[in-house]
Amino acid sequence: MQVAVLGLGLIGSVWARHWHADGHAVRAWNRTPKPEQPGWTADPLAAVRGADVVALVLADGPVTAEIVARIAPALKPGMTVCQHATIGVDEVQALAAAVRATGAQFLDMPFTGSLPAAQARQNVFFCGDDTGAFAHVESLYRALSKAVLPYPAVGQAMTVKLVMNSVIANTFQALAEGLGLARAAGLSDGQFFAALDLNVAKSGVADLKKAKLEQGDFAPQFSVKHLHKDLALALRLAGTTDAAMPQTEHLLAAYAERLAAGDGDLDFSVLIKAAGRPR
Repeated sequence: MQVAVLGLGLIGSVWARHWHADGHAVRAWNRTPKPEQPGWTADPLAAVRGADVVALVLADGPVTAEIVARIAPALKPGMTVCQHATIGVDEVQALAAAVRATGAQFLDMPFTGSLPAAQARQNVFFCGDDTGAFAHVESLYRALSKAVLPYPAVGQAMTVKLVMNSVIANTFQALAEGLGLARAAGLSDGQFFAALDLNVAKSGVADLKKAKLEQGDFAPQFSVKHLHKDLALALRLAGTTDAAMPQTEHLLAAYAERLAAGDGDLDFSVLIKAAGRPR
């Protein structure tokens, strides 16, 4: 396939390399030039022109809407645009309308699994598809994933993504506060994790972040700034329903504090800094 990858952050750059290694013709673009990337193309319109699939792996809703407007002249019937950024449900529905107005197909395809999952081709895609468009791109995405979960409407996949990210953030916060208390009370990390490994409280988040917490390594797998954005989006969605998310409201403030401290580009495990500290 001819694949255009727009957005070469932690995840988009990995996917582009995988698809290139799989023999697809990849053209890749990023706002900050990355000429070392296979298929680097300096202009997004040129990257998209003639593509079978356009993968949008951009930072947020406003940026994605801006880029879709820029590439719209190159979108044609027969193309499939796959939207992967975590954005608002209302934003993804607006993007679907804009893309479909060009005759191209649209998929609401956020994903879960941070950098290690992308590197291992183990991402999970949530796929909102109300037109059967996924069949056109299935082989491309099966090669990157351990599962693709289907949803029958645009916006439902994004809803699941926002829900999952709020659960991840709250689960990690409980882990960080527990570890912070254990440290403050004189327990070693080894003692804490030995108990956690045999306790019902153990989670996939604990397995993923254990080494980072023990080593104080906050190199980004999933950054504070992006999870802060996602929590705000989840709360915005909750505001359109009867759902209450009081813990997430408190947690959003903790993420804002880390942003203000200059930790926005670090992994969200850096929130351990705020756990167990003197009050």
